[in-house]
Amino acid sequence: MKFVTAQGMREGEGRAILRAPRLAQTMMERAGAGLAHAVRSMALYLDCPDGAVRLLAGPGNNGGDAFAAACVLADHGLSPEVWLAGTADKLAGPARYFYERTIAAAIPAREMASAEAWEEAAADVAAPPILVDALLGTGARGAPTGMVRHAIEYLQSRGRGSLVVAADLPSGMAADTGTVADIAVRADYTVTMGYPKAGMAAPAAQEWLGSLWSVPIGLPAEFADAILDARPELHWISEEDVVRVLPRRRRDSHKGNYGCALLLGGAAQYPGAIVLATEGALRSGAGLVHVAASPTAVAAIAIRSPEAILGSELSADVSVEGMNAVLAGPGLGRDPEARRLVARLLHETPCPLVLDADAIAVLAGKPEAVRQCPQPVVLTPHPGELGLLLGKSAAEIQADRLASAREAAERTGAIVVLKGAGTLVAKTGQATWLNLNGNPGMACGGAGDVLAGLLAGLLAQQLPPFDAACAAVWLHGTAGDVAALRKTHAAMKAGDIANALPVAFRQICPR
Repeated sequence: MKFVTAQGMREGEGRAILRAPRLAQTMMERAGAGLAHAVRSMALYLDCPDGAVRLLAGPGNNGGDAFAAACVLADHGLSPEVWLAGTADKLAGPARYFYERTIAAAIPAREMASAEAWEEAAADVAAPPILVDALLGTGARGAPTGMVRHAIEYLQSRGRGSLVVAADLPSGMAADTGTVADIAVRADYTVTMGYPKAGMAAPAAQEWLGSLWSVPIGLPAEFADAILDARPELHWISEEDVVRVLPRRRRDSHKGNYGCALLLGGAAQYPGAIVLATEGALRSGAGLVHVAASPTAVAAIAIRSPEAILGSELSADVSVEGMNAVLAGPGLGRDPEARRLVARLLHETPCPLVLDADAIAVLAGKPEAVRQCPQPVVLTPHPGELGLLLGKSAAEIQADRLASAREAAERTGAIVVLKGAGTLVAKTGQATWLNLNGNPGMACGGAGDVLAGLLAGLLAQQLPPFDAACAAVWLHGTAGDVAALRKTHAAMKAGDIANALPVAFRQICPR
């Protein structure tokens, strides 16, 4: 999905509304419904027994989205309340309409029109599990002032105890640059309306943006398509993009229709990585998952994942015949036998190849060696591994992640998945794709192994390699978000991500 400027989005909406004036109300209704759907999903994962949600609304259209969302949340049995940063007499147009609907539905709506009101609230009123920031939209300029500033201070004071969800973009963030004012909302999730805004692609914005969702607002295609792409060299991996590439499973299908993935790794010293990769692959929808690993790893896989086929011991001569995708690397080790295996795969693999972890490390300083492979190759390095491959430090990679991913794709001829906050998927000759879901709880050992296994399983189903890489990254991040809502960031482990993959798939494939 393309990134757009705030001005481009406003102009597109304005042209559509000129043709059909009622569209202004319809788009706000859809924006509110999408925001409510996201909040309701989070409430479900958080296991909020009373469904309490507090929405902080500004005086403009962003606040109107909050009132529209409150009506939908109440219809679904949750307990929303709206705090308006100011007075209702400032509301106009569709925002006024949805405010009046909120009042008619007896949803608590409180005017917070003085500094004293906010101070009393911060001191005396306990915050519910979910707080929604709908204070400032894309039209805001300069540092927040007045009641909106007090509202942001309130959100900052309660952010550690409640989940903070921003509507469209975090208040205080510049839509086109991603820079933040002297005071801004640090969101756990941002639900953007329509297209993501250009500033969301800035690396510095991710700390404030949280995990990004988008909701369609019903802007007619002719107007949506006409909005200029603000970052043609960079696209965002959205739910819509993943839905487009995942195949629908036929009712008369069988396991042979969904391919065979072979996972190679789990040397005696590092058995855990291949165990987690196996769990990721088994949750991918692949028909069969074969694993060649050390006896120690095989014993663990047999207990945790009896669905896997454990017929071969790990060696450089393991057979890859009949496979639809091969993954090498998780817990592989870096000894001469591992080097020989990777070299052989680069010359002889009959199918798409994923190189992860140690399989990348053994190619240190030799990125051009990957070009020898007759099949598509996907590399899944973290910054340290990519640094080894390119002869740079991890700090140099992190200093310009986009340039580093593109350089690696150019020098290897492979698809490069540069992991980390804002995972990038790069391929020479086309736009790089940026993932903006996931959370800090995923910064744990084994998370990348789950991703590598998931990717191998998607490739086994014969998805185009670039599409498979983007889908795997998005599903992995979504599963991480589900795990964080269930466990909290501080208590997550990689297995929680694997266990949440079915929920991630359900978000795009209800059946």
